[in-house]
Amino acid sequence: MPDYETYDLGDFELQNGDTIPSARIAYKTLGNKTSPAIIYPTCDKTLNPDDYFIIIPALFGNSQSSSPSNNSLHSFPEISFYDNVKAQHELVTKHLNISHAFAVLGWSMGAGQTYQWATQYPDFMDKIAPFCGSAKTSLHNQVFLEGVKTALVAAKGASSAGICKGYTKQGETQEWTDEEREVGLKALGRVYAGWGFSQAFYREKLYESVLEFKDLEIFMTDFWETWALSKHPENMLTMLHTWQSGDCSAQDPYNNSFPAAMKAIKAKALVLPSKTDLYFPPEDSEYEVQCMSEGIGRLEVFPSIWGHWAGGPGQSTEDVKWLDEKLRGFFAE
Repeated sequence: MPDYETYDLGDFELQNGDTIPSARIAYKTLGNKTSPAIIYPTCDKTLNPDDYFIIIPALFGNSQSSSPSNNSLHSFPEISFYDNVKAQHELVTKHLNISHAFAVLGWSMGAGQTYQWATQYPDFMDKIAPFCGSAKTSLHNQVFLEGVKTALVAAKGASSAGICKGYTKQGETQEWTDEEREVGLKALGRVYAGWGFSQAFYREKLYESVLEFKDLEIFMTDFWETWALSKHPENMLTMLHTWQSGDCSAQDPYNNSFPAAMKAIKAKALVLPSKTDLYFPPEDSEYEVQCMSEGIGRLEVFPSIWGHWAGGPGQSTEDVKWLDEKLRGFFAE
């Protein structure tokens, strides 16, 4: 039995006019529904379900919500953060009957969804806490993702169709042979390896002393390649597009004005980048906070050499402790 539930969205219309027929969104809840609601579009260990009703929705493309791997569509449509948050809002309001949330927060793409919530439904929550993520995917980040995409699809003899434009498919099918899948996903894992952790992480050999891998090559095979091989290539490409095209100003009423979108945020914001994050450097977060109305945003930086992983799966116990303390203080204000 799966450890999550699903909510049927029906034929779900997307921001670009496409439709996912018989769409569904996967989610988990923790805690008592009478407690203050927190929407957490990513999973971590920092919140106590004794104090909050925690809703953890899954992205389209993650294999649990509607995804290429569980859908019979000939070609799965492109999905935006707007689409994901629209579906999450329907789940929260129509299915869970919650009209207001205490907070929305998340790591990485969860941070992108947090900013999307704060600009798409600015009156819905009191607080937001995006960590190790951004409100708009930077040009440098888009270029990094081109490397990931190209490494993956090269296994099919295909190539990128351009930034935010998918890839040139061979023939009329999305099917991957076992060999294409293995070669492509291993390549994807090795590209990620140079970005997920910082230069200092590798210099200090934390993959040996903390993560207990014997050497660098074993870290590549047993950590990064193993992680990548657990994924479906078309699911990864769907979520890659969502990330690469991320921009919370690409919606009404902002007309692609990023400062206007940031100025529209009403929830108190605690923005937590990692000092050594190669995806989402603190400078990007500084600009986001500068664009917010006075008194809305506050920036605090993870003092970590774990790069993007400072806010992530939890292997860095000191970073998890730091995040716990920051969120606890922010929620108590």
